[in-house]
Amino acid sequence: MRVRGLLRSLNYDGRLGLILAGSCVLLLLASLTGEPGRLLLRYDRAALAAGQWWRLVTAHVVHLDVRHALLNDLGLALVWALFARDYSLRQWAAVVLGAVVAIDAGLWLCDSTLEWYVGSSGALHGVMAAGALAHLRRGERDGALLSVALVAKLGYEHWAGALPFSASLPVVVSAHLYGVMGGSAVAVFVRPRARSAVGPSL
Repeated sequence: MRVRGLLRSLNYDGRLGLILAGSCVLLLLASLTGEPGRLLLRYDRAALAAGQWWRLVTAHVVHLDVRHALLNDLGLALVWALFARDYSLRQWAAVVLGAVVAIDAGLWLCDSTLEWYVGSSGALHGVMAAGALAHLRRGERDGALLSVALVAKLGYEHWAGALPFSASLPVVVSAHLYGVMGGSAVAVFVRPRARSAVGPSL
């Protein structure tokens, strides 16, 4: 019973846990396709101009390598633990879609010199923004802290580039900003679950 309570507080029990596990496996499997898969699935400006529209979705699933995928899996597990119950599954799907659309549009319209992009970090930033907004709207103390941390991270990336621990990866920091904008835009129009339905805040 105590283990079940801990798992529930971390959003890893039952159906939510299976969805998280499946999502992590999907990100990892996409990275195992190697260079051929990456070339086929990544955001590629020239290929998009030629009509290969699937890349607008698959670019957010494929990664540079297994290490990159595992880092994004870790990020997904973290935001899941913090925010999974704040919205319904349909609302979360809308948040992720909003973040993905904002990233794709931002890269296409504002980063015209960017030739290619892969990774889930932009969408994860959108999820974090939506989750922080849900906590703010319910008056939870960690909502302000999470929001300040996210804004500080975006500010650092704007002025100084990628965070030191990710310097070994070619991070497109503008994708993080676009993801936050898209996720926040959707979250403004959806109602988060009541605190009693979510459980104690972490």
